[in-house]
Amino acid sequence: MAMSVGGDNSGDTPMSDINTTPLVDVMLVLLIIFLITVPVVTQTIPLKLPKVQFEPTITKPENVALQVREFNGQCEVYWGMSRIDSAALLDRAVAKLRAEIDRQGGPNAAGLELPEVHIRGDINTPYRCIGATIYTMQRAGFIKVGFISEPPPGSAVQRL
Repeated sequence: MAMSVGGDNSGDTPMSDINTTPLVDVMLVLLIIFLITVPVVTQTIPLKLPKVQFEPTITKPENVALQVREFNGQCEVYWGMSRIDSAALLDRAVAKLRAEIDRQGGPNAAGLELPEVHIRGDINTPYRCIGATIYTMQRAGFIKVGFISEPPPGSAVQRL
C-alpha cells in the first residue's frame, strides 16, 4: 500500500504516484482462479505412453537407407551415397518396392515381407525436408519408415 507520511505539507501539488495495490490484488486473484480452473477445464484421455528404449537396427539388404540434410537452404536426399531429387526418389522407390514384391512371389504371396525405409536426418535439418522424404516414400508404397539415431552416451544395448 502506498501512503504519504510527513514531508512537504504544502498541499498545493496533487499526488502523482499511481497506486498499484488494487492492480496487484486483482492480478493475484486472477492467477489463483486460473491455477484452479485450468486443470479442471483441460480434458484428456488417460493414455499409457510407451517407454523409450534403444533397439539395435537390424539391417537387411532389401531395406532402403536414406540420408537427409539441408545444405545452403536446399533439402538434399541421398540414396546410399548418391544425391537424388524428389521425382527420381519416387520413381526409384516404386521400382525398388516392385522388384522386392516380385522377388518374393508377387503381391498375393504368402508371408510377404515388405522392405523398410531407414532415414538418417542431420540434427539441424528442418522437418520440412524429412517430412517430404517420408511423404514421398509413403506415396511409393513403403509402409514402415524408421529413423536412425545415436543412443545416448552410456546406454547399454539390451539383448533378448
